[in-house]
Amino acid sequence: MKKVCDFIAKWMGLMVLLVAVVSLFWPSSFLWIDTWAINPMLGLIMFGMGLTLSPHDFKIVLSRPRDILIGCLAQFTVMPLLAWGLTYAFSLPKELALGVILVGCCPGGTASNVITYLAKGDLALSVGMTATSTLLAPILTPLLVWLMAGTMVDVDTIGMLKSIVYVVIAPIVIGLLCQRFLPKLTKSIVPYLPAFSSIVIAMVVGIVVSHNADRLLVGGMLVILVVMAHNLLGLAIGFLLGRFIRLPNPKCVAVSIEVGMQNSGLASSLAVLHFAAYPLATIPGAVFSVWHNISGALAAKFYQRLTDRNSKEESMTN
Repeated sequence: MKKVCDFIAKWMGLMVLLVAVVSLFWPSSFLWIDTWAINPMLGLIMFGMGLTLSPHDFKIVLSRPRDILIGCLAQFTVMPLLAWGLTYAFSLPKELALGVILVGCCPGGTASNVITYLAKGDLALSVGMTATSTLLAPILTPLLVWLMAGTMVDVDTIGMLKSIVYVVIAPIVIGLLCQRFLPKLTKSIVPYLPAFSSIVIAMVVGIVVSHNADRLLVGGMLVILVVMAHNLLGLAIGFLLGRFIRLPNPKCVAVSIEVGMQNSGLASSLAVLHFAAYPLATIPGAVFSVWHNISGALAAKFYQRLTDRNSKEESMTN
């Protein structure tokens, strides 16, 4: 069973891509699942994140405030500004622009921790950044969406804050409590969580894509291009920012991946809950969910080789 779960987690990007293609061309495969199911699914992923966090992770935040602050500032400035700039550069319709901005204003995704580990980046920094940006999201995400998209649509900032608390913060807290009071059960479950999260993420993508298949087929290429640019620019700027302030290579890798990989499932969920009048707003989140898992896997390979090469050069000089 463990080998099967490891296989699923390893090939998460391919699985998400396959589900997206199937749900796009055969929508009936996921249409039977209503969009209301997205929130409970995301809650399950966040609950799993709570099970994997430990007091040590929060000590990291307190012991390395400078690194965490740099990462979170980059998270909540680079991606929102990139989203805003790309929507204007490509003259996106209002609904799609809203969706891209929602993605840009969300916190880092849990997949970033897995990718950072595979890329030989600073995993502790990545986990600390994810936890911190997630805890800041109830305030910063609604505020940023209002600043970026408030002139285009009415933004219910209080409603978004409540949604993020229900979908993200509450499940994480429950997970932490389970870890505290049911340690044996938690320890037996944790090894299977990456595979479980991968399956749930794929299902969320399938639901969103299937319910918007017709619209996605009409304007899909432009959305895909913008989403790819958003993600790749986030990865590149995050890494260059780390280099600019002279962080060690593993930290640069962690900042790059944390900035470039968003909680796009949350973006789709917020679009469904608060912008039902703009159904296309769910599309960028679904596309980002597919693409950032693919680009993340490729980035992990690239950074892994870069780290190995730097290590060899250092050993030769010493």
